[in-house]
Amino acid sequence: MAILAKPGTIRRMADQFLHESELAALAKKLRMAAGKTRSEAAQELAVTPPSLYHAEESPQKSLTKLRCRIIELYSGKKVTGPYFCLEQSKR
Repeated sequence: MAILAKPGTIRRMADQFLHESELAALAKKLRMAAGKTRSEAAQELAVTPPSLYHAEESPQKSLTKLRCRIIELYSGKKVTGPYFCLEQSKR
C-alpha cells in the first residue's frame, strides 16, 4: 500500500493510495492550508464543529465519509474507496 511520498506533505496526491487512518491527518492539513477555521469548515460542510473536530483528531472514530468530504472540498480531488485513492477532480 502506497502512502504520501513524504510524511507531512500534500504536494502530489494524484493516484496515491492512503490508509483509512491517514485520512484524518490529511483532512486537517488541507483545511488548515485552505486557511479555514473549524467553525468555517463545519458551516461549509453543514456539520457541527465537534463533528469536524472528531473527524480530524480521532482517526479511530468512524467518520470516514466526513473526512472524505473535507478532503474533496479543500483539495479539488475525488476520494474513492475502499482504498481511498485520490483522483483528479472533474471540476
